[in-house]
Amino acid sequence: MKISVRFHNGEARIRYELPAEEVVESAAARLRPILLEQEDCFHMKALGALGYICRAAPRDAQWIRAARTEWRTRVNPSTLEESGYRIMVSNTATGEDRDLDAHGLAMAWIYGDVVHHDPERRHEGDAFGLRDRFRAAVPLVAWAMVGTIELLNYIRALNEAGLLELRQEVFGEQVALKSTVWEESAEMYYAPVGAEAPSLANSQMPEGWFPLNQTTDLSAFQHPIAGQLLERSPFMTQLPSPEEVEAARTPAGGWKRDQLAAWGVSWPPPKGWKDELAERWKAARQDGAPPPLPSPAPADFAQETLDFG
Repeated sequence: MKISVRFHNGEARIRYELPAEEVVESAAARLRPILLEQEDCFHMKALGALGYICRAAPRDAQWIRAARTEWRTRVNPSTLEESGYRIMVSNTATGEDRDLDAHGLAMAWIYGDVVHHDPERRHEGDAFGLRDRFRAAVPLVAWAMVGTIELLNYIRALNEAGLLELRQEVFGEQVALKSTVWEESAEMYYAPVGAEAPSLANSQMPEGWFPLNQTTDLSAFQHPIAGQLLERSPFMTQLPSPEEVEAARTPAGGWKRDQLAAWGVSWPPPKGWKDELAERWKAARQDGAPPPLPSPAPADFAQETLDFG
């Protein structure tokens, strides 16, 4: 983090520039299994396993020992010097004095403010306030992220060198969604409340279930409070392939406003809009979406969208 110090009228003022809290919260939640000893992916367990595998490779064994020492010092410091700093506060009303090092403050934020897993840690950091807890957590979370990425890259290198024999899909397994907008082919059915549900994914639909299609009378989807639950919409944002995007260029080299609107792109188009569309299209294909419609579409083509309220 960046710390600036300014002197004004004999007073020192310290300014901290930290990332947005929700970004650090997301990182801390993802890192939590890496920090917990009882988890299979605990960082020190991975280093211990590598240490055993590389026991006959002096250079690798040396790197692993250094990585273990640095991780312990940064993530589980045993002294105040290793923790970095300590904050001391005094309650003038009660006379109570409290002090806590940076590691204790960081853990109070991670396990108290973020995951609400350890009320004792949270209580330990109460006297110092959310700002001090968050400020201590940011460098810990950031360093743990870097250390985890470094270890992953080292595992990749060992695997490529033949010291490890890991299946390639271990490195390619999807662990996060690149896009939260996608399309997929489906057959849709509906039935009155209380109707027998299908027993298996590939079993026949029980009696009383009807297909949902363009001829369905949507007036049946009424709720006394919420009103119409399902209605027809004349427009649905298209998800074009990179080739379709390029094919839609005008002779002047740009794109028409209505074409961008059909793709869900605002006007004027923001920087990086083509890359974002390409990422969404690739993610949709990976998640099982149907191939894109031919471009241009036939003159008699009509697209219908059903909006669920």
